[in-house]
Amino acid sequence: AIGLKFNVAKEMNFWYAGGVSGIQMNQLKYAIPVIIIGIVISIFLSRSITILSLGDEVSTGLGQNTRIVRILGMIAVLLLTGAAVSIAGMIGFIGLVVPHITRFIVGIDYRYIIPCSAIIGAVLLLAADILGRMINPPFETPVGAVTALIGVPFFLYLARKEGTNL
Repeated sequence: AIGLKFNVAKEMNFWYAGGVSGIQMNQLKYAIPVIIIGIVISIFLSRSITILSLGDEVSTGLGQNTRIVRILGMIAVLLLTGAAVSIAGMIGFIGLVVPHITRFIVGIDYRYIIPCSAIIGAVLLLAADILGRMINPPFETPVGAVTALIGVPFFLYLARKEGTNL
């Protein structure tokens, strides 16, 4: 009701479902430095994250400071997620589905997972946006709804697969 009274229903819908159609260069110029810092930290930590995935005892035994790696990893995630959400809104399942797909394709080494996840995530988001524009022309289906159509079945598959391994 408030969205309709003040004529901000479209902007509210953007924050609920996300979208890339309204992005402007002005928004990007503020987010690009944050994104670059987050990517540099991620690439710098990629080898340490691979070692950390072996377990705390193994990584500590190899001389790694797991606390520092975790803190820097959280900082990288916060920077990259915050920049993405500030630009495109809440687009679900991209950050959850893409690393699993990437790990299946390139293996368990985070030196390859991190950059490939960025590329595969961009391709998936682009495909979801194109599909969202083609479903009901001339209207645009929110890209978050399209990614949910991809993400929900994938997570049901993962949950079923993990349940059989217990």
